[in-house]
Amino acid sequence: MNVTVNVLSTLNIKHPKSSAFYLITFKQGNTMKLNRLFIGFALITLLSACSKAPVPEEGKQYKRLPEAIDSTQFAPVTEVFSLSCIHCRNMEDIIPTLQQAIGQDIAKMHVVFNQPSYVAAMFYYAAEMQSNGTPDHQFMLDLFATFQMPKESSADEQTAAMLKVFESRGLVSPISYNEQQLDELKKRVDQVELLSKQSEIQSVPTFIVKGKYEVITSGHDKKEDMSETIKFLLEK
Repeated sequence: MNVTVNVLSTLNIKHPKSSAFYLITFKQGNTMKLNRLFIGFALITLLSACSKAPVPEEGKQYKRLPEAIDSTQFAPVTEVFSLSCIHCRNMEDIIPTLQQAIGQDIAKMHVVFNQPSYVAAMFYYAAEMQSNGTPDHQFMLDLFATFQMPKESSADEQTAAMLKVFESRGLVSPISYNEQQLDELKKRVDQVELLSKQSEIQSVPTFIVKGKYEVITSGHDKKEDMSETIKFLLEK
């Protein structure tokens, strides 16, 4: 009911017969209704905006690879890393959480930049080939520890660690491979070296999604944000 009508009734004043009075009262009542509608709409818009996660932006949270990579070479989500990379070791701690968040396993590709990374890749792919898939989380942590030993470690200590990480699991270290095993391992690493060049990955760790997109890890403040970007790219 109109506020003006209420006041007039309380004071026992008869309604004026002037059409101007009714026009003014009508306008005031409608203005109040419009104001309430506007405020309600603004609140709904604000709440809607707050409830939606920001959409990942190309160039900020992800970028396209220069050319799509053969999807048979990659799982839908593949981490690109290096055993000598400290940041990659830190990323390994959150891989299980990321896998749970996106609802699928994350494969791995050891990048090959140069000769030291080629050697490290040989140890990773020796582990992968003998494990019939991506080595488990603890195996990965042990491999990282082997390649990130203190600088003061002797050559004998490093060799012993490279043997132990495999032999403790009943596997064979590349150090003990025969010529045929080495040839097979090198073919696999040579393939990965070509993929590394084709993808033009400049830094690790990162993730390749569907063989077409690279996740920009530095563009995310939290691992939860990274999982949202990966899920977005999987649906893209």
